Amino acid sequence: MPLDRRGTLPGAVPLSVERKASGSGATASAVLTLAGGPGQAALPHAEDIAKLIAPALQGRDLLVFDQRGTGASDPLSCSAFEEPLSSEAVAAENCALDIGPARGDFTTVESVSDIEALRQAAGYEKLVLYGTSYGTKVALEYAERFPSHVEALVLDSVVPSDGEEPLHEASFQAMTPVLEELCGGGACAGITANPVADLAALNAQLRHRSLHGNVFDGSGRRHRASLGELGVYDILIAGDLNPALRALLPAAVHSALHHEPDPLLRLNRLSEGLIPNIPLAQPPAASAGDIDEALYATTICEETPFPWQRGATAHTREAEALAFLHGQPASAFYPFDAATAYEGSSMPACSRWPDASAAPPAAGELPDVPTLIFSGAQDLRTPTSQAVRVAASIPAAHVVVVPFTGHSVIGSDLGRCAQNALTAFFGNAPVNPCEPESDLFAPTAATPTSLAFVHAPPGVGGRAGRTLGAVLDTIVDLNRQIIGATIEADSNLPSGSSFGGLHGGYARLGGAAVTLKGYASVPGVTLTGRLRVAGGSLLASTLKIGGNPAATGTLRLGAAFKRISGRLGGRRFSIAVTPAELARSDRRPAPLWIAPAPLRDRL
Repeated sequence: MPLDRRGTLPGAVPLSVERKASGSGATASAVLTLAGGPGQAALPHAEDIAKLIAPALQGRDLLVFDQRGTGASDPLSCSAFEEPLSSEAVAAENCALDIGPARGDFTTVESVSDIEALRQAAGYEKLVLYGTSYGTKVALEYAERFPSHVEALVLDSVVPSDGEEPLHEASFQAMTPVLEELCGGGACAGITANPVADLAALNAQLRHRSLHGNVFDGSGRRHRASLGELGVYDILIAGDLNPALRALLPAAVHSALHHEPDPLLRLNRLSEGLIPNIPLAQPPAASAGDIDEALYATTICEETPFPWQRGATAHTREAEALAFLHGQPASAFYPFDAATAYEGSSMPACSRWPDASAAPPAAGELPDVPTLIFSGAQDLRTPTSQAVRVAASIPAAHVVVVPFTGHSVIGSDLGRCAQNALTAFFGNAPVNPCEPESDLFAPTAATPTSLAFVHAPPGVGGRAGRTLGAVLDTIVDLNRQIIGATIEADSNLPSGSSFGGLHGGYARLGGAAVTLKGYASVPGVTLTGRLRVAGGSLLASTLKIGGNPAATGTLRLGAAFKRISGRLGGRRFSIAVTPAELARSDRRPAPLWIAPAPLRDRL
């Protein structure tokens, strides 16, 4: 493709494209997939895409390509994001200058023109456009410019063609329904009656003083840590892609409000990918979902409808941005404040970006073609309100809201709703709404702050029973950390990966076992030994229990965690372990999270 279709700059951009033929001979239409970001390559996901979108491939070829500036299609790069600089704005400005005038040629407008050129070169009359996140924006812009060549649209996690609001007000407005769904049906009983109010109360405290506490690394060493309101916002947004993080949030906020900051500080490290500790000999591989930072900055800074004049100086832009910010009602950002909304937006980073392209075109009319729109009920990045707004412009649109699901629905729906809708849509059958379902990642209870607050399982009373309850709580806690970290890494955790206990010690993954050394979730109750595993299931294992307040001794965990026996504080016992016996400090069951099918091969 020409680098600059205006003819100002010389050069060309190679596009890397793969085609999977339908097997039924020449086809008049093809399914073309568009990745998110902006800046995410699609080709690394080609095999998964073919499986996910299989119902659309009956009689149609599949086209997967990396959009210009990503992956194998002349990826953009700039050294500014790898250097320690004073601010994001300075890094973005230096990146723009590093790329030069060509940065104006890596926009959605150019990607849409590339798609049309690709359609013509491949010889298709029409395209079925399947976009995810930012890919939906590209798909919608193509549909506006080339409506006669669109057969159908499949839009997953919608970004409107006119872009997102610069302060993401729709995301803030979605926080209340998202947290209400998470805690619906009494799921947060014993934790909080109002998770949104808890979040607002914590944020109000953080505006005066950051949260300070301790986090233990994978070697059991203690480190001081802190967290502000923006960090809490980042944890909440990270939950769009990791249901385990969001499930841990209500209890962690509750603990922070009750002078126990460490669970939230550890959750922050988990959301940043800093937990577990990865052995230096096995650095984590680059994820196929990695975003090209230079392309991301280029697209966001060139195209977002910021409340400033495109040609204004950085000083004027900042003044206009703050004037716009102060013009918004405080309720627009609840349970956060306007300052956090501003810091969490792209406005600070883009304020010094010198635009090299014309302002994006105004949104046009969308064609009346069959359209299937997916929205995760737990998605804050691209909330359901955006899907509904786009659907209102397409008479033939079906909106499927998938409960307890975050961003990128088709790939993250742990049930069958999304796949059933795709099958029905391409089979010319009615597209039905999702059936009510339970949350596979239900919220967790607050971690007991001392052994005195632990509930003893039935049949074992006194200090021995409370110690046994603390052991069960600790195993549940470790289970959730491992699953949360695995989802966050989006890959296998390498052998040697280790987790610090909430209150000391560590657990290390290796081969067919998890080795615990003084691992403590409840203060003063330590677990040492090896949890043997095979095929994701627990084998018979032995643990030594220590700690000053604990009833010390040895426990034998039966296979599949169905029975536990041993001696604690001189008392022998043997009990069956059911979900009701996996103790919680509020006397409600805390079952292990059973890894859904998409995760089992990683655990």
